[in-house]
Amino acid sequence: MQLEAVLGDITLERVDAIVNAANSTLLGGGGVDGAIHRAAGPELVEACRALGGCPEGGAKVTPGFDLLARWVIHTVGPYWRGGGAGEAEALAECYRNSLATADEVGAATVSFPAISTGIFGYPLDAATEIAVGTVRSTPTSVAAVRFVCFDSQTLQAYVERLERGS
Repeated sequence: MQLEAVLGDITLERVDAIVNAANSTLLGGGGVDGAIHRAAGPELVEACRALGGCPEGGAKVTPGFDLLARWVIHTVGPYWRGGGAGEAEALAECYRNSLATADEVGAATVSFPAISTGIFGYPLDAATEIAVGTVRSTPTSVAAVRFVCFDSQTLQAYVERLERGS
């Protein structure tokens, strides 16, 4: 699998599927979730409403509607609660379940945001280690994964983690 990190806007990605760092309702919110909902158009919230929410660590898929990506894989990352409440496993589940969902819909290329590192408060270095390590170790048919970073600090964390090979 090819892995890369880029600075950019995940709503502009030309991939089979983008991953949405959603809240449990899947009905839109702030950050990347709100940006994806705005860019995809009003059909996305209707498709998400029909899914009935998503548990932490889970993943559900909708069409991309007005996005360049064919699919949106919605996953609910954990809120950082200090590290002792199962956050690491829940975050790893986001990546594993998103890749499994990508396999189900035949997505060969997937772009991920930095799940849980925004308003959910997950420390960037720890989240990056989990993201890269989990994607590398998860059996999948996905051929290419892009980590789309919203700022230079996030990009630097991903580039360093990818260069370390862990």
